Parts: sequence; structure tokens; C-alpha cells
Amino acid sequence: MATIKVKQVRSRINSPIDQKRTLDALGLRKLNRVVEHPDNPAVRGMIEKVKHLVSIVE
Repeated sequence: MATIKVKQVRSRINSPIDQKRTLDALGLRKLNRVVEHPDNPAVRGMIEKVKHLVSIVE
């Protein structure tokens, strides 16, 4: 199965609590951390919710 790498590029300070929880669910707790997840609709939806805080690493 394909995987996707996600990197947190902006701070979570002043973000709504649901976006902070989404970052926690993705495993992103500090700036510039990269995590790898399976590429499925659930993960894509979480990334879409916090797209202004993260980037996809190739």
C-alpha cells in the first residue's frame, strides 16, 4: 500500500482545539516533524482539515 509523508510547517498556537487534536492524531506534536501514514481517505481528510499547517513531503 502507498504511504504519504506529512510535515508540520506552521505552529499550532492559536489554532482551534479540533485542529490541534487532528495534528495529535496525525502524530505531529512539534514543528518540522515528519510522519508517515498509509495513503487512504481517512488520512487525506485529516490532512485537508489542517492543510494550512502541514505540507506533504515527496
